[in-house]
Amino acid sequence: MGSKRISKANYKPVGIVLGLAAGTLSGMVFQRVWSMTMHGRTAPHPIDEDRGWGEILLAAALQGAIVAMIRASIDRAGATGVRKFTGYWPHD
Repeated sequence: MGSKRISKANYKPVGIVLGLAAGTLSGMVFQRVWSMTMHGRTAPHPIDEDRGWGEILLAAALQGAIVAMIRASIDRAGATGVRKFTGYWPHD
């Protein structure tokens, strides 16, 4: 929208911190959602011999969707915060 931008190099430290937060939060959300939908069962690991393909792939798809949604939300909030703080929008 605006022409004022902040360089990727200047935004990188903020992006790293936000990425770590997104990873931690998405892992917690995934575990909670999986446990609620599977009646207390823990999420399967891909090489868990006692779990079937369907459960493994469902867990991977759900986890991927949660990670992507949380990552995008946190990245967008971070960029918005940087703009409010500096007056500039970060860019690639």
